[in-house]
Amino acid sequence: MNDDDSRLRLVKRCQTEREAMMRVISVNVGLPVNVTWQNEIVSTGIFKDPVSGLIPIRRLNLDGDAQADLTVHGGPDKAVYAYPVEHYSFWKYEHPNHELKWGAFGENLSTEGLLENEVCVGDEYRIGTARLGITQPRMPCYKLGIRFGDMRMVRRFLISQRLGIYFAVLEEGEVQAGDAIELVRRDPVGLKLSELLTLILDRDPDPNQLHRALDVAGLAAVWRTEFEARLVG
Repeated sequence: MNDDDSRLRLVKRCQTEREAMMRVISVNVGLPVNVTWQNEIVSTGIFKDPVSGLIPIRRLNLDGDAQADLTVHGGPDKAVYAYPVEHYSFWKYEHPNHELKWGAFGENLSTEGLLENEVCVGDEYRIGTARLGITQPRMPCYKLGIRFGDMRMVRRFLISQRLGIYFAVLEEGEVQAGDAIELVRRDPVGLKLSELLTLILDRDPDPNQLHRALDVAGLAAVWRTEFEARLVG
């Protein structure tokens, strides 16, 4: 066996071991609430709290959860939002005065083992008894700034590229803390979620990369429309 074969076997073994550790740390839900921000009343669903027991995952959200502004949040391509617990230590260092309990970033699932630079758009996972497909990264809005009491948080969040993962619900089911996360289908295009973010932010994207993204069947509709328009323009 040569060195290349040995390295490949090691990479595959590490990937298998990492996938075996993927799990749900916390399930978090919350209904929209009204908050006062800059002398205005704002409705937001970003405030989530951990819940116990089996929670149904529906086509558009989890039971007990909802989004406030459906023009930019929610919908079939953003039905479930997951955020890696691996990022929490970074944000605790950045915001030492904030209590960062699970759900602090508005995520439905606080997860271990799912990282944006490792998963691919269109990948499908069995989480609890539901089947979910990755559609896009989270693009932060001003309500994240409201959550942290600091509008600079929106830019910091984007620059950090610790954005979390949006899923479409391919099969409804139930989920609870401690459930395993199982990869059931790897998208053949292999477009990393972090690569999609780069493409979204690129003002002069490579047309070949746009076509590559459009080849991903599970790509969120909003970005499919955007990329098609960029190719025409």
